[in-house]
Amino acid sequence: MISSIRGTKDILPEEIPVWHFVEKKLHEVSNLFGFSEIRLPIFEKTEVFSRTIGADTDLVNKEMYTFFDKGGDSITLRPEMTASVVRAVIQNNLLQQSSILRIWYLGPLFRYERPQKGRLRQFHQYGAELIGTNEPEADAEIILLAKEIFDKLGINDYNIIINTLGNTFSRMRYKEILVEYLRNHIAKLSPESQVRFGKNPLRILDSKDPRDLEIVSECPRILNYLDKPSLEHYEKTKKILEKNGITFIENPFLVRGLDYYSHTVFEFQSPYLGAQNSFGGGGRYNELFEQFNYPKQVPAIGFALGIERIIIILEEQGLKLDNYYPTAYVATTKPEYLDMVVEITQLLRKNNISAIYELQKRSLKAQLKEANRQKVLFTIIIGDEEYQNGFVTLKNMKDGTQRTLTLNDTLTYIQNYQGQI
Repeated sequence: MISSIRGTKDILPEEIPVWHFVEKKLHEVSNLFGFSEIRLPIFEKTEVFSRTIGADTDLVNKEMYTFFDKGGDSITLRPEMTASVVRAVIQNNLLQQSSILRIWYLGPLFRYERPQKGRLRQFHQYGAELIGTNEPEADAEIILLAKEIFDKLGINDYNIIINTLGNTFSRMRYKEILVEYLRNHIAKLSPESQVRFGKNPLRILDSKDPRDLEIVSECPRILNYLDKPSLEHYEKTKKILEKNGITFIENPFLVRGLDYYSHTVFEFQSPYLGAQNSFGGGGRYNELFEQFNYPKQVPAIGFALGIERIIIILEEQGLKLDNYYPTAYVATTKPEYLDMVVEITQLLRKNNISAIYELQKRSLKAQLKEANRQKVLFTIIIGDEEYQNGFVTLKNMKDGTQRTLTLNDTLTYIQNYQGQI
């Protein structure tokens, strides 16, 4: 037997209703906030990610699905979407059409990670990007958008964690202080953090290894090394959030996993997810456009949410949604009457009544059993008399009652019944 690839998952018919529920809410809230959808290629030139995410990040070094295509180009299945959005904005001259862009996306991504609860190698993300402004109101707006999504989905137990990485000047100054502190403790750091020390020391702050946590807990805080513009940006963002009823927790060690972040960074965490409790996050990326050789700086901020993790949260909270079932099943006592069965089924569909019919020439008893399994509201039965006289027997599958009706009366009866439920 050929099985699916490890780290991928079939989304089965009985699971689809919750996906549709989540996707519908994402569409509604995105429209409410004036964001427009973009749909991007699943694969990009490798440099779209290697140049922007950071050559020393785990994502680039360990997790990307990269291969050479038949033309000899290095291609990567997208591991995240922000870099792809920036590439699309530049390539399609979207900033010439509008100086402020509000963009959202939804789709599959790919990372070679160890599969576990809420973590797959093919997974799905929703994301939103607010491009073209450096104002703190934009930082607050993107977090307000996320909170509105959680409210509409009914996610009621989560934390918003925020921090700031400051501008380039502040970040470089803090990095020097941090390296000086960590150098005195490098022998006690985990092997992974010892590697990061020489490549990306800020990522050590985000380590979950107990050996690192003790050392990091005593390290200098970035807030003490922010210049005035960076501090003012952060303080203004927090004030706007507070004024709009957003409760958040400050964490000076939150840095996120991608090198392009600056200023505000944030994460959404849920107790329903266990140790891997993050189900989304994001931040400001004012310098990302320049990494694509764009001639000027374009300030921007965005976030992404893991759809699989959101679904886990909703199911842990007790969300139950019924699967889709057709309204009517058209059955017959004889295979010779299938022409009328097909005709009636099509008539129902043209009148917006979902319907299926017998396709295996089984007995009427077997067909009624199938109708029950399909959980239809009505079974329409065609026997000798019905076929010869042009009417039908309509059976209510909930109470078992039957009535003989013309086709027009059947349509009216079912439509009226649907309107009452």
